[in-house]
Amino acid sequence: VQLVESGGGSVQPGGSLRLSCAVSGYTHTPNCLGWLRQAPGQEREVVASIYAYGVGTYYPDSVKGRFTISQGRTGDTVYLQMNNLKPEDTAMYYCAITRSAPAFYGGSWHFPEQREYNYWGQGTQVTVS
Repeated sequence: VQLVESGGGSVQPGGSLRLSCAVSGYTHTPNCLGWLRQAPGQEREVVASIYAYGVGTYYPDSVKGRFTISQGRTGDTVYLQMNNLKPEDTAMYYCAITRSAPAFYGGSWHFPEQREYNYWGQGTQVTVS
């Protein structure tokens, strides 16, 4: 399984970036992919997840309304559109796949935690300043 991220860079606060991740070698469907980030000295956190081409998605409150995850039609590309970026969004961003499927109960999706992701890309740096 190979994941290759691209699209990172430096932007000013309020700017936008679109990250892309090319996925190969993973054929299990439906799949669950995510974008995670890690800033220096902080734990890795999930910033967006997508299941089965968008049947379910997840965003933490810190990025909700600003970040959008999507998946290409063939399933081999996943994107993260980031708008209204803030300095606290500065981090290394990783694309990842989990073999665990999210669960729907209580009226909402419950996605795997960051430690449950099995395959990772090398990351792409996003700097907002």
